[in-house]
Amino acid sequence: MTIGLTHYLVLSAILFAVGLAGVLRRKNLLMLFFATEIMLNAANIAFAAISTHIGDLSGQMFALFIIAIAASEVAVGLGLLILIYKKYGTLDLDNLSIMKG
Repeated sequence: MTIGLTHYLVLSAILFAVGLAGVLRRKNLLMLFFATEIMLNAANIAFAAISTHIGDLSGQMFALFIIAIAASEVAVGLGLLILIYKKYGTLDLDNLSIMKG
């Protein structure tokens, strides 16, 4: 049995569903970032698999750009999370939603 395009797309769909469930639960900001990273990686798997299947490198290049954007999002997001944690002492969204500005 060989691993084909369908297997990669099913894996991508499962990972995307796990990430979407994590985003919809959204109890903790750190877990929200992890869930978005899982969703981006699921999209990367799909782009790379389809690109390889059709023999074109544009999907793989697009996945590379998504990886670069995800890395910058993590760098900025974790910096903001550290500042929020230092100021409020929690990353729980229920507690942060009642913040007064």
